[in-house]
Amino acid sequence: MSLKDKLQVLVVDDMSTSRALIVQALDEIGIKNYRTENDGATAWKNLVSHPVHLVISDYNMPGMDGLQLLEALRSHKTTSRIGFILITGRADKEILEKGQRLAMNNYIKKPFQTAALKACIERVVGRL
Repeated sequence: MSLKDKLQVLVVDDMSTSRALIVQALDEIGIKNYRTENDGATAWKNLVSHPVHLVISDYNMPGMDGLQLLEALRSHKTTSRIGFILITGRADKEILEKGQRLAMNNYIKKPFQTAALKACIERVVGRL
């Protein structure tokens, strides 16, 4: 069984169109074990009881943004080692530096191509 058959991913984005584009890319890559959430707070609550291998999260979300979700993940024993990729249309220095301080594993800028997302994921989890 290959890594992409075992990998469990959570996609977090408040925009249904963005979630759909990420999921479509995961399907094209061959990653089938994923679930989605439309806000950071719900994602966080579910991750504590049902951890995954990798979170792909939008940055700009109401309530709990992507970096706040990352901070929560890193502060909890059962979620602290989950891989985390931030997807953002605003990849400015301030956001990326804060992400690095919080142990963000990687990021990708919107809009993205499937091949770029695959490479981004592979830098976190290994060759798919």
